[in-house]
Amino acid sequence: MRDYHVLSVPLTSFPPSSAKLDAVKTHGPVLTLADVPWASKQLWAPDAASKNGKYYLYFPARDKEGLFRIGVAVSEKPEGPFVAEKEAIKGSFSIDPCVFVDDGVGYGNGEGKNEAYLLFGGLWGGEMQCYSRVSSFSSTEEEQQQAKWIFDPSKLGPQEPSGPTTLAIHPKIAQLTPDMLSFTSPPRDLVILNSSGNPIMADDHEKRFFEASWLHKYNGKYYFSYSTGDTHYIVYAVGESPWGPFRYRGRILEPVSGWTTHHSIVEVKGRWWIFYHDCELSKGVDHLRSVRGREIGYDEKGDIYLVD
Repeated sequence: MRDYHVLSVPLTSFPPSSAKLDAVKTHGPVLTLADVPWASKQLWAPDAASKNGKYYLYFPARDKEGLFRIGVAVSEKPEGPFVAEKEAIKGSFSIDPCVFVDDGVGYGNGEGKNEAYLLFGGLWGGEMQCYSRVSSFSSTEEEQQQAKWIFDPSKLGPQEPSGPTTLAIHPKIAQLTPDMLSFTSPPRDLVILNSSGNPIMADDHEKRFFEASWLHKYNGKYYFSYSTGDTHYIVYAVGESPWGPFRYRGRILEPVSGWTTHHSIVEVKGRWWIFYHDCELSKGVDHLRSVRGREIGYDEKGDIYLVD
């Protein structure tokens, strides 16, 4: 993409429908590639949040060396315009940022209130398979978390680890500084376990993380959802902390027309919704995507289901 646009819908007209399309307002481009000093091309899927009375837009783009980094742009209003920081966030890499501001309920006795986190990562074109850490077996957990991520260009392209004893690559998470502009420490792995509590394996393409991180909270629990990529599912896992670990719970969306159903989950006026994209209107043209929305609910165990 070359720019980002913001659409708004009055709460009185939510949820939007074909009968209410006149209520949807476009605010035009709020940030363009030319507005980002450090980027060379390819603005990809962004996310935004509000804190400190300002709005923060997090976005991936290729830097001057052609690698994906994540940047941040700031605005006084949700409809922009947004002003990009001069440099990408130090220590960032890969794609698909999700920003999460915690309400503090259920974690750390409320100590985590208003703390913000950035979750990100994507395989294949998202380059996450190219990054690994250098640490020794004698390192403490803290030393391992502080270890630098090393880039290996030989792993670029549509490839990822495989094999019956190989663990899946984890998405990444980093806490944001109070000003929302940088990381408090290097990103770390966000561990996803299977329903038995064991790490998900690389060959399990129906459960392993591919891209499209999303974190939301329900009843004090943290719900991490993501795309499985080449198997085209949106699945989710649940944890007790934004740092994880998260235990796999199931699927939310089955495959749709298009790749890869990047989504978000939000509460609006007491009802929960999943928004995603597909290529149904363009008859399968993958780069011509339309926004879709479905209402979701939670059963007595906290499992997610689609509302008919």
